[in-house]
Amino acid sequence: MRVTILQPSYLPWLGFFEQMSRSDKFVLLDDVQYTRRDWRNRNRVRVNEGWAWLTVPVLQKNKFSQSLLETRIDNSVPWRKKHLQTLRQHYSKAPFFEKYFSRCQQIYEKDWEFLFDLCLETIIFLKEELGVETTLLSSSQMKTSGEKTERLLSICRELGATHYLSGEAASDYILEEDFFSQNIELEYQKYEHPVYPQRYPGFVPQLSAIDLLFNCGEKSLDILRQVEPIRCS
Repeated sequence: MRVTILQPSYLPWLGFFEQMSRSDKFVLLDDVQYTRRDWRNRNRVRVNEGWAWLTVPVLQKNKFSQSLLETRIDNSVPWRKKHLQTLRQHYSKAPFFEKYFSRCQQIYEKDWEFLFDLCLETIIFLKEELGVETTLLSSSQMKTSGEKTERLLSICRELGATHYLSGEAASDYILEEDFFSQNIELEYQKYEHPVYPQRYPGFVPQLSAIDLLFNCGEKSLDILRQVEPIRCS
C-alpha cells in the first residue's frame, strides 16, 4: 500500500500527477495553513514569450493562521475570464485543444467561493483526463493528528500504508527514523521532467499538466510517467 500526501494546487504540474499515478492512495493535505506566493493559487502555462502565471486572487485576512480550507477567492477580480482567454489564445491551435477545452470551460463558468474547491475541481479534471485511477482522499476528512512528520505518519497508519512516497524536497524536514520504526518504507520522488512537443518553439518545463494534455492528448500519462517514446503527432 503506497501512499502519497501533498498539498493541493491549482492546475498542478506533471510531477504532481506522476506521484499520484505511482500511489495506491493520494491524500490532499487540505487542512494546513495557507501559504502565499506558492502553488496553492497559481500555476504556469505556455505562451509565445515563454510562460505566464495563471493566478487566482484570494482574500487573506490573517496570513499567520488562515487555513487553506478557509481561504476565499477574491471574485471582485475577473480572473476566470482572464484565465479562459489565456488558454484559448495560446492553445487553440494545439492538437488536442478541442478534446479538452469544453470541460475546462465548464470549470471557469462556475461560481467559486473557496480556493480549495477550485483546486480540487482542477485536480479531478486533470486526473480523469490523464487516466490516473488512484484513490483521492482529503486529510480534513480523516481522524489524524500531530504536526509535520507525526501528521504524515498518522495518515499513513490510518490508511495501512507499507510505503510512503514523498517529494524530494520533503527530505529537509521528514524524520526518516520515525517511518522506519513504524515499518513504513520511505521513498522519494526523483522526477526527471520529460520533453514533449509544445505549442511554440523551444521547450519550457514545469508547467501545468494542462499544457501536456492540450499538446499530447491520450499519450499524456505515458509521457509524464516516461514509459514510451515521446511522439504526440
